[in-house]
Amino acid sequence: MEELLSIKLRPKTLSDIIGQDHLVSEGKIIYNLVKNKKLFSMILYGHPGIGKTSMACAICNDLGMKYRSLNAVINNKKDFDIVIEEAKMYNGLIVIVDEIHRLNKDKQDILLPYLESGIIILIGVTTSNPYHAINPAIRSRCQLFELKELTVDNIKEGINKAINSGYLENITIEDDAREYLAKISGTDLRFAYNLLEIAYYAENSHHITVDIIKKVNNKPNLFLDKNGDNYYNIISAFQKSIRGSDVNASLHYLARLIEAEDLDIIIRRLSVIVYEDIGLANPSMGPKVDAAINAALRLGLPEARIPLAEIVIELALSPKSNSAVVAIDAALNDIRMGNNSNVPSHLKNPSPDYKYPHNYKNDYVKQQYLPDNLLGKEYYHPKNNKNEKILKSIMDRLKEIA
Repeated sequence: MEELLSIKLRPKTLSDIIGQDHLVSEGKIIYNLVKNKKLFSMILYGHPGIGKTSMACAICNDLGMKYRSLNAVINNKKDFDIVIEEAKMYNGLIVIVDEIHRLNKDKQDILLPYLESGIIILIGVTTSNPYHAINPAIRSRCQLFELKELTVDNIKEGINKAINSGYLENITIEDDAREYLAKISGTDLRFAYNLLEIAYYAENSHHITVDIIKKVNNKPNLFLDKNGDNYYNIISAFQKSIRGSDVNASLHYLARLIEAEDLDIIIRRLSVIVYEDIGLANPSMGPKVDAAINAALRLGLPEARIPLAEIVIELALSPKSNSAVVAIDAALNDIRMGNNSNVPSHLKNPSPDYKYPHNYKNDYVKQQYLPDNLLGKEYYHPKNNKNEKILKSIMDRLKEIA
């Protein structure tokens, strides 16, 4: 079978790589390593389709060194043994390991002594954060390099390269189709190449328009690996945008989560936000969020987007307060620091000395509630919003009664 366009266009040298200037442009670290003919074991990590494996191969080509490629999932222990024997025969070998975060203990144990001796120089490739996903024994023997997300301009550069490569004969593409293809590809150049190639063969005239691309694929390429950093980055941005009262950014990140069809995380995050960030500044939002969640669950996607959008807009524009979070965390900190002495004797059950507040005027009577070593301690500090001003006035009035 003929190779895919994305394989044909794979960079052969560092100068062919699109993007990643922070690593491969003149004077940068990988450029200098290659220039000085010196290589160390490393792990390249980042989003899919941004050139990790391509960079690993380009490094080997520029150095003119022998290398072998393995996959931590597909290749078995015997395959690793064969590569090690080859490394011994050549007195050194670069081994590129894709999906290195999935390398099991048996394969790690095979590699480690040869990494230590320098017979094998490892270039690991992964979409996962190596600080979390890579075995520490492997990680400590490697330098870690993060590849950055490709920009729309980077993707357009790759599309232009594909069009001018000669691999797709007589191809023409409209400017708006080029722009659309670059935008829906996210940061994934491989996705752009694959979609361009399918669109080319799907149209006899080989003239690419937006309509043709939409017929092939009308959904954006979203990288939302639920075990990866980007997933948590989007969730974090969603909450921080609501907390920061940026309604448009809040809707943007909501839309990304909706497009990924992740209703569960949206619901859980809204349930946190309403109490963590809105809190006592607008306590009526708690029941409203519950109502929106129930409506979203009954409707399911895509209709669930409507109540979700409404509640996100209201949350983003609501007054904010984290005073309850600060208060409970301060109380918890006291407990964890050992400030949990005996309960006052009149609060123990039973106690004849306890004063029942409902027997007194305004249902309030002065008596000690905190343990002796925390007398006078204040955890809750009201913020300056309409609702908490009311709560503060109640607190002040109780102090006056006392």
